[in-house]
Amino acid sequence: MLRTYRRLLLAGLLLSLPGTGLQTAAAQAAYYPGPVEAWERRTPQQVGLNPALLQEAINFARANETKSPRDLELAHYQTFGREPFGEAIGPFAERGDPTGIILRNGYIVAEWGDPHRADMTFSVTKSFLSTTIGLAYDRRMIRSLQDTVARYMGPVVPVASERSYTGTESMGRSRPLQPFAGEHNRRITWDQLLRQTSDWEGTLWGKPDWADRPSNNPSEWLSRKRSEPGTVYEYNDVRVNALALAALNVWRRPLPEVLREFVMDPIGASPTWRWYGYDNSWVLLDGRAIQSVSGGGHWGGGMFISARDQARFGYLTLRRGRWRDRQILSEAWVRMALTPTAVQPTYGFMNWFVNTDRKFLPSAPASAFAHMGNGTNMIYVDPENDLVIVARWIEQKAIDGLVQRVLASLQRNAARAHR
Repeated sequence: MLRTYRRLLLAGLLLSLPGTGLQTAAAQAAYYPGPVEAWERRTPQQVGLNPALLQEAINFARANETKSPRDLELAHYQTFGREPFGEAIGPFAERGDPTGIILRNGYIVAEWGDPHRADMTFSVTKSFLSTTIGLAYDRRMIRSLQDTVARYMGPVVPVASERSYTGTESMGRSRPLQPFAGEHNRRITWDQLLRQTSDWEGTLWGKPDWADRPSNNPSEWLSRKRSEPGTVYEYNDVRVNALALAALNVWRRPLPEVLREFVMDPIGASPTWRWYGYDNSWVLLDGRAIQSVSGGGHWGGGMFISARDQARFGYLTLRRGRWRDRQILSEAWVRMALTPTAVQPTYGFMNWFVNTDRKFLPSAPASAFAHMGNGTNMIYVDPENDLVIVARWIEQKAIDGLVQRVLASLQRNAARAHR
C-alpha cells in the first residue's frame, strides 16, 4: 500500500508541472477504472481525506438541493420558457434526487443520491460538443481553429413536414440553410464559436439568436449593431447549436455516434447516456436523415447522462485527455480548452470554466476548472489535489461551499485547521 501511495503521489507531482512533458508519464502511472461497474473504491482515509469532514461536505450538498421543480419541463416554462420563442422543442424529463460522486486519485471515495440515473445535464453537454470539435481537430479534419467555419460548410437541407406541398406554393421555401453566409457570419472562426465570442446572427431550429436571454430593450432585438467576431463574450445557445450543426457537417455522421466511438466507449462509460436534438433539427446529409444535436437543454434535449459517466469524463479531462495508454484528446487540445478567453477570463472552450485569479471558484486552486450546466450540474476537476467532484441538482450559490468543504477534508488541510 505504501508503494502504491508513493506512486500516486509521484503522479500528482508530475501532473502539477504543465509543459514539462512529464504529464503523459504521470497519466500512464495513474489508476484508471475498468468499464462500467469495474471501478475500485477507497475509504477516505486511504486517499488522505478526513471521513467526518467529507461527510459534512456531502450533507451540505444534499441540504442545498435546487429549489427548481423536479419536472424539468415545468422548470423550463418558469424560466427560459418566458423568453420570446421559448416553447420547448426537445425532450425533457423529471430529474432525480440530489446526486454526486467524489474521486481521489481516480478511485471512488464517496457517492450520494442515484449516481447511475441518466438525468439531463443541460450545458455540461457543451463540453461534450466541444470534445467532438477536438476530435476533428486532432484528426486534421479541422486544420486550424482560426479557420472560418464557412470554409467547412455545405448547404444544409432540413427535413421538415412542411416540404410536403407541391406546385407554385413551394417556390422559395425549399432553399437550403446557409448558417455561415453573409458579411458577418462568414468571418466567424471555430475558436470564436468555441469561446462564445462570435456574435453569430440568424435563426436556427425556429430560435432567433436575439431570443436567447434577450436584452431588456426590445427595440434593439432586431436592429442592434453586431460586434466584431472575437471581441464580446455572450452565452448564447442558438450559437452553440450553430456550432453543433457545423460539427455535423465536418463529421458527416451523427455526433452521438462520434462521441460514443472515440470517447465514451474507450473510457468505459455505461450504455445509458443519450444525446438528443430537437423535433425540427433533422437534416439530410449524404442520403440519410440525421438529427443535429443541441448543446444543452435550453429548449429540451442535450445529454441525458449518469453521474458515474460524468465522473469518467471529468477524470479524462483531469488526465488531460489520456485514458490508460491512449491519448483520446490531444494535450494541445486540452491546453487550448483551458486557455482563458481574453474577453471572459473565466471561460475557456465551451463549457470549460477556468478559475483564473480564483474568480470562478474562490475556494479552489487557480488551476482547477469545471464543466458546468444549469440545474446546477457541476463536474469539478482539480489537478492540484487529484480530485473530481460531480454534483447534481445543487443550488448554484452553493457550489463553491461544496468545493470548500471537500478541500477542507484533505488531511493536510484538516490538520492545519486544527492547529
